[in-house]
Amino acid sequence: MSLPTTGRAWHLTARPNGWPTPEDFALREEPVAAPASGQILVRNAVLSVDPYMRGRMNDVKSYVPPFRLDHPMEGGAVGVVVASEAEGFAVGDHVLHFLGWREYATLDAAHAQKVSADLAPLSTYLGVMGMPGLTAYAGLLDVASFQEGDAVFVSGAAGAVGSQVGQIARIKGASRVIGSAGSPEKVKLLTEEYGFDAAFNYKDGPVAEQLRAAAPEGIDVYFDNVGGDHLEAAIGSLKVHGRATLCGAIAQYNDTEAAPGPRNLALAIGKRLRLTGMLVNDHQKLMPRFLEETAGWIASGELKYHETTSEGIESAVDAFLGMLRGRNTGKMIVRLAD
Repeated sequence: MSLPTTGRAWHLTARPNGWPTPEDFALREEPVAAPASGQILVRNAVLSVDPYMRGRMNDVKSYVPPFRLDHPMEGGAVGVVVASEAEGFAVGDHVLHFLGWREYATLDAAHAQKVSADLAPLSTYLGVMGMPGLTAYAGLLDVASFQEGDAVFVSGAAGAVGSQVGQIARIKGASRVIGSAGSPEKVKLLTEEYGFDAAFNYKDGPVAEQLRAAAPEGIDVYFDNVGGDHLEAAIGSLKVHGRATLCGAIAQYNDTEAAPGPRNLALAIGKRLRLTGMLVNDHQKLMPRFLEETAGWIASGELKYHETTSEGIESAVDAFLGMLRGRNTGKMIVRLAD
């Protein structure tokens, strides 16, 4: 079989000011390099679009370098090896890697992880069995030091991370699990399918009031995917020695001016709260335990997941923009091929 010489890739062409627009991106034909020694060539099958990617579009110093203008963007992807010059990788193997946003990727095999399509659908390695799932697992159990009997509040609870946080808390014996989401359909999903004890639509009224109504006795743990008024509300409802995992702040990613901080942060002093930021890469040591437990929960039906799928590489930017506006339920996936 002859190897491809070109493939399409999405480039960032301008740094967004506020909300990104389709005009900030371009789908371009790129040369595809044959693999050198120690490398593999992968035909991508599924791509991930994630909230953290918005931060990489800004030219600011952060925990990960910004996307370069007029170069292919990066992100999680799973694909099939079509050529290999690396020991241990054969044509036909499926791999997880981080050169997404393109049809073909040539990379060092050391930066790829073999995955099994027989064990789980390929898309799950970008969601429930992948980075978002590990984020939920580590953020709740390790960072927030969850204990059986804790009352847990999760913002963005119908998303890829939040939905898993709430379900893991329930499985591990939380006394109460509360979630916020942005539509009546998502609220219904949280309580009727994911097993949350209570959920509310943050668009229906002040978050602090709705949280107090859902958790009148307060909460022990807050998992923050949103920031803004959700974090302020959680600080107000956290009990003494409460813990918060600060995972994301999607409500602020597209702000053009600095958002006001939680106005009640001083409560953290008297309550002796622990507010801890997290990056999933710090918790890779938990991966084997996470995979084992999660696979078991999925098999038993205890943990359920949803994916929103967009078809074709042409749809990747629309999928990303839709995800930022909450148009996905569960993990947003872009499917290129089987």
